[in-house]
Amino acid sequence: MTDVIICPKCNSEFTYEQDNLQVCSQCFHEWDPAETDAASKILDSNGNELRDGDSVVVIKDLPVKGAPKPVKAGTKVKNIRLRPDSDHNIDCKIDGFGSMALKSEFVKKA
Repeated sequence: MTDVIICPKCNSEFTYEQDNLQVCSQCFHEWDPAETDAASKILDSNGNELRDGDSVVVIKDLPVKGAPKPVKAGTKVKNIRLRPDSDHNIDCKIDGFGSMALKSEFVKKA
């Protein structure tokens, strides 16, 4: 019995193999299953893999729309949540700023 491979785009279970790719019969998304695992990892600026609940440190001043001051370099952010489907792939709360989303390329693992 074969394992069902779920489409990463629409979560459909109706996929099939064509050459070296998997194809979704619902949304026609094509992907390489070998690359999916590597692409789903979220890495910090030093190449360390991030996980939900990790603590990170901001590595450069980040301007915030609507705020009078930026998030300063060296700010520690605790208990992050990862969003692999978004450009700003870290959800967090920063003291003095509240909830916000950050890009993983501007943080390093604490």
